[in-house]
Amino acid sequence: MKNPKIETLWTHLHWLTVLAEQGSFTRAAERLAVSKAAMSQKIKEIETLAGVPLVQRTTRSVRLTEAGLRLVEELRQPFAQIKQSFSGVCDSVGPLRGAIRVTAPVAFARQQMVPRITGFLRANPQVRVQLEVSDRLVSLTREGFDLAIRHSDSLPDTHVAWRLCPTKTLAVAAVDYIRRHGMPASPAELEQHQCLYYPRGGEQPGWRFVADNPAMGGEVRVPVSGPFATNNSESIRDAALDGLGIALLPDFSAQQALASGRLIEVLPGWRPAGAFADALYVVRPYASPVPRTVAAFGSYLRGAFADGFAAD
Repeated sequence: MKNPKIETLWTHLHWLTVLAEQGSFTRAAERLAVSKAAMSQKIKEIETLAGVPLVQRTTRSVRLTEAGLRLVEELRQPFAQIKQSFSGVCDSVGPLRGAIRVTAPVAFARQQMVPRITGFLRANPQVRVQLEVSDRLVSLTREGFDLAIRHSDSLPDTHVAWRLCPTKTLAVAAVDYIRRHGMPASPAELEQHQCLYYPRGGEQPGWRFVADNPAMGGEVRVPVSGPFATNNSESIRDAALDGLGIALLPDFSAQQALASGRLIEVLPGWRPAGAFADALYVVRPYASPVPRTVAAFGSYLRGAFADGFAAD
């Protein structure tokens, strides 16, 4: 077969790199906003033109052959440079525009972040924010996210992170629960209470506390038990609001209910330790230069949370 002009293969080559990045025809097609059939056809065409298999297909996964891996690796930097050059031209003048893909934890996104995005979008009508609300720690590069909000003390070394705002953990309960079961006077009394907690694998549930007054001792750990456990702070908050028990919550998840009096703080002289991170961060993959729209949105978020969280 006569070799085609290489210029006719740019799309084929780019789609191959996206397939390698996503690991499946379905996810690659979604990433490119094309049909799975079109994706498959492009890969078949480039394999025919190359004269060697580039992809190994199974019923469950897609893997690149040695030739495919070598080709994708050599294409990675040129395509990144093309993307960077084009983005730089688009970003250099005029109003902010384009799509920003963001991922954020469920409770923080729903209760704090979404209400504050409105101002940015009204000021920049040519910008679209695509927000994935999930407590899953996604791979920003592999899944195509520009920014992530992380409530974590462990941040990837390969990314750039800015501290968005400090957070703290609170022990809370509904007024009705305290009326029925009493207010614990010390962490040790939690063993006699219904507690709502995050499951931590197979380990025995337990909460750690540090006294505000050093004279009361150092850190203590208390085993806890209760009728409900889940890995989402918003669900734990809702269970606490229904009077099911005492819960540890990040302040951004508890603040509105505390302000309205539906929840009250328990053990105010003790600080929960180790349940949640002490800060929220804005994280992005390393890139130079940073797209202007992404940088502007990150700056907007940092300004929006400079004074803490909304209580209503």
